[in-house]
Amino acid sequence: MARYSPHTAESRQQLLQEIGVESIGDLLKVIPQGLQEVEFDLPEGKSELEVRQLLQTLADRNRHLDSASAFLGAGCYRHFIPAAVWALVSRGEFLTSYTPYQPEAAQGTLQTIFEFQTGIARLTGLPVANASLYDGASATAEAVLMALRLQKKRSHLLIAGSLHPEYQELLDTYLKGLEVTTAPLPLETSGKLDLEVLKAQLTSECAAVVVQCPNFYGIIEDLGAIAPIVHEAGALLIVVVTDPTAYALLKTPGDGGADIVAGEAHCLGTPPSFGGPHLGILATKSEFIRQVPGRLVSITQDARGQQVYTLTLQTREQHIRREKATSNVCTNQSLMAAAASVYMALLGPDGLRQIATSSVQLAHQAQSEIAKLPGYKLLYNAPFFHEFVIQCPISAQEVVNRGVAQGIYPGVPLSRWEKDRDRDLLICVTEMNTTSQIQQLVEFLASIA
Repeated sequence: MARYSPHTAESRQQLLQEIGVESIGDLLKVIPQGLQEVEFDLPEGKSELEVRQLLQTLADRNRHLDSASAFLGAGCYRHFIPAAVWALVSRGEFLTSYTPYQPEAAQGTLQTIFEFQTGIARLTGLPVANASLYDGASATAEAVLMALRLQKKRSHLLIAGSLHPEYQELLDTYLKGLEVTTAPLPLETSGKLDLEVLKAQLTSECAAVVVQCPNFYGIIEDLGAIAPIVHEAGALLIVVVTDPTAYALLKTPGDGGADIVAGEAHCLGTPPSFGGPHLGILATKSEFIRQVPGRLVSITQDARGQQVYTLTLQTREQHIRREKATSNVCTNQSLMAAAASVYMALLGPDGLRQIATSSVQLAHQAQSEIAKLPGYKLLYNAPFFHEFVIQCPISAQEVVNRGVAQGIYPGVPLSRWEKDRDRDLLICVTEMNTTSQIQQLVEFLASIA
């Protein structure tokens, strides 16, 4: 490892002489002697080759999705990623790019972000999208805060009970300390939002209604029916999205009447990974543009009349708006946004539609086969995208434990978030699952029943 140290013994001595000390130990005299004498039971240093071998041994203990039949979802989805995406995004211009404060030196980065905004705007059906946020949960919270700024005389929120539980948890954290009240909206037995309850709970105090579509259980909400009810009460409709590929097939949230769309877009070019990274998105109507959090890139002209890209309407608290800033979001997920830009450009509308279609077909095939198994029950019957919930004959966590032992990840137990749903399993199927894997899943579940 010594070859990575830039200093020689002579240069270190020269540095010590320059600052007037004889040894590095002299610099440590401010540390109490008792702390200096602590001995650490560390192994002997290793060569680069030995370190690589050790790390590879540790890495081999991990399980990855290519080595198993995985039906995991719940907000983190696995879609096909062309090799060209990360071949391009791994270039130094993207991988090491810094905040594009100086447009004259960052036209490439700014154009990439602009292309990302354009793609998200088209997928959501709204004219304005920002440069990205940290993840789906924080993007949802930012959307709610944005709605409260737009509805200054209103302080109540209605939140669908089918919102991702972790998004709900983070939203609760964001709203602590604010004079804002919230109320949950129940679901029908079909899995969709109960519109009669929505009508009954909407009052003149309601600033916004938050609805996830497809919802946490995979059900496709009827935004066209929800939006008029919300708008008639003077509230805003926030639609949360956790897999934007759905809108390569479905009517976009914007066309369905959404005022703000927020959520997660890591599946557009970034593989699922423990802990992330993720990619938050936010899109809205043009009239709300000055309340958009984070960054926004736009096109303008330079002094010579040439088309150029630049940050615009910046709301970062470190700029002149300070306490009047719309958000404390200081950055964006530029690398993940770049991956999403390349991904959307490579696949185009037809490619995204093909991915969504394959996911739908395979998911419905899996649901149909599982529904025939004795001991299993489909909990919802409304139309769904690529996720569905089944009730198992035994604990869903036990089903998962047995599956993992056989190289199958059958889904996500809902008891992880809802303690009273011990037997309920959320299953996700995408184009990455083969028919043979689906058959393997069905046979495994049958062996338990």
